[in-house]
This record gives sequence, structure tokens and C-alpha cells, in this order.
Amino acid sequence: DTTITQEALDIIGRDPELQKRKTTVLFNPRWHKGVIGIVASRLIDNWYRPTVILTESNGFATGSARSVFGFDLYQAVDACSDLLENFGGHKYAAGLTLKLENIPRFQQRFEKIVADTIDAGQLIPVVEIDTEIALSDISSKFYRILKQFEPFGPENMAPVFLTENVVDNGTGKAVGASGEHLKLNLIQEEDPYKVYPAIAFQQGNIHKHISMGQGFDICYSLEENEFMGRVNLQLNIKDIKFD
Repeated sequence: DTTITQEALDIIGRDPELQKRKTTVLFNPRWHKGVIGIVASRLIDNWYRPTVILTESNGFATGSARSVFGFDLYQAVDACSDLLENFGGHKYAAGLTLKLENIPRFQQRFEKIVADTIDAGQLIPVVEIDTEIALSDISSKFYRILKQFEPFGPENMAPVFLTENVVDNGTGKAVGASGEHLKLNLIQEEDPYKVYPAIAFQQGNIHKHISMGQGFDICYSLEENEFMGRVNLQLNIKDIKFD
């Protein structure tokens, strides 16, 4: 799901028209049906808009929708019901199915409804930090405890942590189609031999400052990232503040 999230963010990063919209509606027939709900949630974490992620299943487009805090997503989807085969959900999340040929009309209708009804303040993300920890506090056991509080969503947000005075170990780089994201390997002075992988979507523009070895503070959530059959913990960085 991390790979699909990055693919989705790359699509937005390459399309100025998508960036102007009040919604995100993306379709890719290759995306796995089982993870599109997670992808929609992660996309909102990094591109704060009411979001619908669609894939193809049994000849139809099937999707998961997620909302930003305070906006009634279900009402917006319901207003598109004549374009849908079926749908269901609640204020902050919905599932839907539609004919493939109706995707463009749904994108246009959903965008117009949201643009006409959403408050500008609802499109401004606010990062609420739960607590401050050191990188050395992060472990597989710690993550297993966090997972006991799932499922996460607008009414039960994933914990966000603050860690101060971290540095990249020199291997961090800008990634993505246009270098718009940051892939980092973080350390702290207290334990410089322990490296913590991190991803910072839509923050590739600050890579120059990161690469200079300057210390910075981060707020982030924890997630699992699967690569080449291996699953590792990864920091999903929400914001970076330099000392």
C-alpha cells in the first residue's frame, strides 16, 4: 500500500489541474482492491482533500472514499448516486461501485459538490501531536501495542509523535517522479548506530537542507513498509522543523 500511495502522490505531483481541485479521485485498474481504503487514508495524510481511490473489479470500478475532518463525505457521495451501482458508508468513509464509463462524470460531479459545500478551513490540515518520544523508544513491541488501538480513522486518529534533534545519516534522497518526496534514514546522537527509515511525502524541496547534516525535529506516525518481501517499520513524517 505504501507503493500505491506513492504512485497516487506522483500522479497528483505531475498534474497541476489535480492540484487545484478540492477533491482527489484517482483510478488505476492495477491497484489491489484490498488496500485502496488504506491508500485513501494515507493519501489524505499527505494531500488533504476528500479522497476516492478506485480500482477495477469484475468489470466495474470499485472504490473507497475517505473524508477530511468536519466534512460529510456520505452526503457528497449520495448526491452522485445516479452515477453509482451501489454505495454505503457514513460521514467520514464510504465504499462505492460504478460502471467504468461513469468514472469521468463521477469525478466532475463529486468535485463540484465538494467545492460548493466544503468550508475553506476544512481543507487546512492541523497536525496534533500525541506525545514526544525518542527514536530509541520505537520497536516492534511498541508498534504491536499501537496496533491494538486500530482501526484508525477520523474519529480515532493514528498516534502522532514528536522527536527532536534527529539527523539523516547521509543516505537520504529525494524520490518520486520529480523528486517531490524524501526518503530518509534517521539517527539520534544518543544511539548513532541505530537507523530508522522514514518517508516524507511532498517535502522533497527541503532535501538540500537535510543533506547538509543539519539537525531537525519531526512529527510522524508509524507504519509498516513491505519491500522485496521484507516488512520493516517506517516513520511517515507529517512535518519537519529545523533547529
